[in-house]
Amino acid sequence: MTSATTINTVNQSDANILDTFRNGEEERALNEFVRTHQRFVYSVAYRYLQQKENAQDASQEVFLRAIKAIRGFKGESTLQTWLYRITMNVCNSMVRKGKGRFFVPVGEGESEMNIPWQGASPLQDVVNADFNSIFQSILLTLPAKQRETFCLRYFDELSYEEISEMVNTSVGALKANYHWAVKKIAVALKETQYYEKWQIQERENER
Repeated sequence: MTSATTINTVNQSDANILDTFRNGEEERALNEFVRTHQRFVYSVAYRYLQQKENAQDASQEVFLRAIKAIRGFKGESTLQTWLYRITMNVCNSMVRKGKGRFFVPVGEGESEMNIPWQGASPLQDVVNADFNSIFQSILLTLPAKQRETFCLRYFDELSYEEISEMVNTSVGALKANYHWAVKKIAVALKETQYYEKWQIQERENER
């Protein structure tokens, strides 16, 4: 049975997976573990490695490492935070080996949002592609900490508290990073046709 201390740190979904694993239903638990977290891991890996093949390879390596180590997981963080750290280690290793480069794509990862609207016609698809290209180039101009905070908050829809645990940065500093990232994006988009729609989308995300 999961301890009270662990439950305070691990969310209920994680607790269910861990309890199933510890109760001897390892295959079922691991399948649920991968199913629950694979989009997040792939999304983070893709942002850093750019290429789908490299992101897929990284995701596989992340889960291989995690499955081997899950018996020793003590619940001192959420599984998502734990996986984020493993993912960053794997991606850093791949970058050092020349198998990727730090990059923040828009609209390519399976869990990425279509920003800020979805196309309803071939013409709209062209508009979206143009926006994605502009937005991607803006993200690449942001300092690394601002960019990562923005992506984890905007694309992965994590709370500041969750991000704080992942990147070991105070909530106050993360809010400042996000604020400055949004401000710089807004300034860059102000002279384009997408500024008004970006403002609407950002207000909706912060509700």
